[in-house]
Amino acid sequence: MSRILALRLAETREDRDQAIQLLNRRFAWRGYGSDHQIPNDESHTTFMALADEQIVGTITLGVDAPGGLAVDAVFKDEVDIFRAAPGAQVCELTKFAFETELPDQQNLAMLFHTVFLYGLQNHRCTDLLIEVNPRHRRFYQSMLGFTPVGDLRTNPSVDAPSQLMWLNVSDVAESIASCRSGSGATRTRSLYSMFLSHCEEGVIMRRLQERGQSDSSRVRNLIERRVPIAGASVASR
Repeated sequence: MSRILALRLAETREDRDQAIQLLNRRFAWRGYGSDHQIPNDESHTTFMALADEQIVGTITLGVDAPGGLAVDAVFKDEVDIFRAAPGAQVCELTKFAFETELPDQQNLAMLFHTVFLYGLQNHRCTDLLIEVNPRHRRFYQSMLGFTPVGDLRTNPSVDAPSQLMWLNVSDVAESIASCRSGSGATRTRSLYSMFLSHCEEGVIMRRLQERGQSDSSRVRNLIERRVPIAGASVASR
């Protein structure tokens, strides 16, 4: 049995409401509270993963701006170090959650690859940060290559322990190329081995370009793929 998984930008009020409802449902289940909002401004872009047109996941890409990033609330000193590097464009992943019956790792790879392409093309991101519960640290290290930064802190917005993690965006492109060529240990031990094909990547890049040239409704989904139904559980702040 399979579903059609699609990735879409949350650009309408209905999309945003669905993403917020999903986020609060999953955060409440984890004990993080149920009154969280997703920023709606030029420095934030929210992505939706849909299965047969039903939202099953969401993540938001935040780009450093005068107002700062969400991670500054707990890890500003660490973030400022990355900001200080010449040519740096610091970004963060936040508000990440999936339904209990979520797509398998291939579908997570599809989501992360799309966010990477968007951040690179639209914002020239150089450094990617994410704040996670320490029990998820191993996933981000082994599956995407994130590196822990600093000590554990408590995030007051969710009243839970928090670990800052960092990924050099240039390493993402190298990992993708390595997996496609069949070289490197990442091929069998990370999400990169399940990232989009070169052809699918081209589809997303074209659709992102089309969005800037026409009504976004004409390119509603950035990518679609038929995938098997699977279950797992991942969430992060």
